[in-house]
This record gives sequence, structure tokens and C-alpha cells, in this order.
Amino acid sequence: MANSTITLSRAQVRRVWLRAQKLDSHAPFGNGPQATPAAVQHLGYVQIDTINVIERCHHHILYTRIPEYQREHLRQAQTIDKAVFEYWGHALAYFATADFRFHVRDMRSYTPRAHPWLKGTSDQEVRAMAARIRRNGALTIRDIEEEVVEKTHAWASRKPSKRVLQIAFNKGLLTISERAGSALISGGWPSPPPASVAAAYSWATASTVSITSKYRPSPKPSFAPAGVDWASSSR
Repeated sequence: MANSTITLSRAQVRRVWLRAQKLDSHAPFGNGPQATPAAVQHLGYVQIDTINVIERCHHHILYTRIPEYQREHLRQAQTIDKAVFEYWGHALAYFATADFRFHVRDMRSYTPRAHPWLKGTSDQEVRAMAARIRRNGALTIRDIEEEVVEKTHAWASRKPSKRVLQIAFNKGLLTISERAGSALISGGWPSPPPASVAAAYSWATASTVSITSKYRPSPKPSFAPAGVDWASSSR
């Protein structure tokens, strides 16, 4: 067999990396609002980070590739066009809605057992929260009036509903539709939902993969079919 090894110099490897990251040309995705979802789609995901020196990390990532990038462009992609959505990669990140189907299995198999600060929440509480948002529309944790409790974990909240919202988010029952300062605002997919979400619903329902979650595929899961908003929550 012929030797198939390809040897690259450091300079060549650097050029390959810069090309893959789209950092070797001016405005590779164009400018204007549509450049933002195009960048997220190409990169695979953009991590949402709390690091904030000049600006939040995810805005830096987009600005370095979109010279005329504005924060409002990301809001439009997430809240208005529904071209990107938030979920977990190795950390919380923006993903292209076209790739939604790749996350359905993780959503369906999620269990709070791995996160001690999320224990003690019943399935009934999670379903009730999803129903409330579907019925009444957008909300943040600030909109929920309840008696506060002592934190049981550094990442916990004094409001018990925060735990419910986070579990529903992790299971794909709810999503984040808008960020306004430190508040995460709930909303929903339009009716009918984007084609990629509807396709993911069909794929997940037909899948024979073993589901460990109590929320098994059903004819009308709350996050996917037309006519039902994919509501969101605060984290």
C-alpha cells in the first residue's frame, strides 16, 4: 500500500485552521442580520459565555467574522426568525435550528439525577409549568410569585420554579426565546414551527432508540407539532 501520510508545515496547518474558522477573509458570511445564523451554522455552535471584558464572548465570536455585526442581529436570529436556538453542547450554546434534530435524543434521555441541585422536582410540576407557558405565553423567573427558600447548591435559585424551568429546558419541553439583559424571556415557535423542528419531531417519534426519560415520544410532544408553541423559560 502506498504511503498515504500527508505532511504539513506549521504555516500550512495554521492556514487550514484559519480557513475552517472563516478568519482568513473579510466578511465571509456577508453583513446584515442573515450573516449571524449563517456563521452559527458554519461553526456548528457558538458558546454562550459570561466572560465579559469588552463584550460578552459570543458577540466577539460573531463580530470577528461579521464586520457589521450588531447584538440585535443575534436577537433577530433567535427571537424573530427562530434560525438559532439555545441548548447544551459542551456548554450552553447557540445552534442552528436546522440542526435541531441532532439534539432530540439528548433532550428525551435527560434525567436530573446527574445534577443534585435539580433533584426533588416532580414530573407533574414540570408538565404544569410547560402547560402554563403554553397557555399564558412568555415569562421569566421574575414573573413567578412564590415563597423563596434557602439555596441547597451554589448554582441553585431561591425560587423553586427555577429548578422546574431548568429541567423542562433540558428535556426540550421549553426553550429560551429571548435574552433581555440578565433576564431570559420565554416565547415559542410560530405555528407551524420551522421545518427543521417539525422534521425532528417526525424523526424522534419514529425512532426506536431506548428512551430513559419518563417523557417518552408521543403523538403530540409539546415541543414540536404545528399549532403548539415551543415555549421557553428563564435559567
